[in-house]
Amino acid sequence: MTEPNWPPSWTRAALELCALSAVGQTGTTHGYEVARRLQQAGLGDIKGGTLYPVLSRLEEQGLTRTWWVEGAGGPGRKLIAITPKGEAELASRTAQWRDWSGRVDRLLGPPAVVDAPIGIETASFSR
Repeated sequence: MTEPNWPPSWTRAALELCALSAVGQTGTTHGYEVARRLQQAGLGDIKGGTLYPVLSRLEEQGLTRTWWVEGAGGPGRKLIAITPKGEAELASRTAQWRDWSGRVDRLLGPPAVVDAPIGIETASFSR
């Protein structure tokens, strides 16, 4: 399946909220799992160079916390969890996003009908 080719500005606008949501949905997680969840959601392949600065900003804002754990026979892992402040902020930002995207939807108008069979109800011809 081909990944959508979303405009990069859309990804930048939604990435912080989506990453916070992915952390909140998984409980304790790590950056690789956040990237996997974003990709599974259809947002595309988010590279570490894009995702990890976002995850760092979420921690700086107090919305997530991170800590290192020893790896079993390998390198350590940095784990991430949402904080109570992060849960409240996620709820607030989600409501704001839904309000914003609803306004955009209304401005764009109803979705176009694609590949609808042409019939009496969908086409009118006058001669």
